[in-house]
Amino acid sequence: MSLDQSADQHYRDRVARVIAHIVAHPLAAHRLEDLAAIAHFSPFHFHRVYSSIAGETVAATVRRVRLALATRLLEQGGQSITQVAMEVGYDSPQAFTRAFSQFTGQSPRAFQRDMHRLILDPGAKRAHAKAEQSLAVQIVERPAQRLHALRHQGPPSTIPHTQRRLYLQCGQRAAHRLGASCGDPQDLGGGFRYYAAVVLPEPLPAADGGLERLDIPAGLYARHTLTGPYTRINAALAAIHTRWLPASGYEPDDRPTLEHYLNSPRNAAQADLRTDLLIPIRPTTSL
Repeated sequence: MSLDQSADQHYRDRVARVIAHIVAHPLAAHRLEDLAAIAHFSPFHFHRVYSSIAGETVAATVRRVRLALATRLLEQGGQSITQVAMEVGYDSPQAFTRAFSQFTGQSPRAFQRDMHRLILDPGAKRAHAKAEQSLAVQIVERPAQRLHALRHQGPPSTIPHTQRRLYLQCGQRAAHRLGASCGDPQDLGGGFRYYAAVVLPEPLPAADGGLERLDIPAGLYARHTLTGPYTRINAALAAIHTRWLPASGYEPDDRPTLEHYLNSPRNAAQADLRTDLLIPIRPTTSL
């Protein structure tokens, strides 16, 4: 690693400590002076350094982390929208609804309704039938694929930072954008791994910004095309695992789960985002 790369990584590590602190304490006041002290930067320069590395302001990170917390609370149920709004730091449900709609592409009420359809009450037969119609799964075979990837460091809620870093490094060179993951994002014990990845027409130098080669083996996948914000990906994957997979004649295979991002928030509204969710499968073996 060159001196410039070492210094750049050192800055990234210091900013990563700030992001981890925000994620661990989403409702704290997060004064600029306190965050600068965590990163060992001068408060005068901290905001500019943070924005250049994270790709967004501190206020934007705090807002996004709090809204990510709101999605989890709405998925769990048990609280009204007003209660969730107050818990994540909004003074009124109206202000919360505006911010949440910008973040996810749908209102808190619509998000909660859709999550209820994906994580179903077993006795809700009518809702179950309606949700099954929206859970279209195809079995597809994909060839082996070589990706260039950045290993994500930190909690799942900060994955957009890693995707942003990858975009800044690869830009228009990327033919496809993907996510590759192993394990459950709810696993707080370190079992979850995520890579922000791209398909490139020609390989980059091995030391280019921490990119590593990720070879995905050929095989069968259960594919579901999700339309809507990325905040719905985990619930959709859970629905495929719990509702489609058991009766499909297939079982999960030991390859990464893929997310193929068919468009981008840079040129599409949240509600119009399209993502192919690809769960690796193999025929169920008889015991």
